[in-house]
Amino acid sequence: MKVYAIRGAITVDENTEEAISSASVSLIKRIKEKNVFDSAVCILISTTADITAAYPAKAVRESGILPAPLFSCMEPDIDGALPMCVRMMVTVCSS
Repeated sequence: MKVYAIRGAITVDENTEEAISSASVSLIKRIKEKNVFDSAVCILISTTADITAAYPAKAVRESGILPAPLFSCMEPDIDGALPMCVRMMVTVCSS
């Protein structure tokens, strides 16, 4: 069995619960559709400091698309960094 990580990112159009949830679910769907694996070990989610209206992890969990333990954190607030960004790293197993 192999364990590997899949990384993806998406930007959010506005700091609203609907926009954040929609983008987060869209990203996890895309990760699942574009990769072949047996199961997810965990999902790490980071957001930029300007995303404050909702937790992307909550939207991913409630979607039921990829059941796995979730952990979220805020990225460092770096000058010139891509704003309004949700990043995910999904650790998966595959035979």
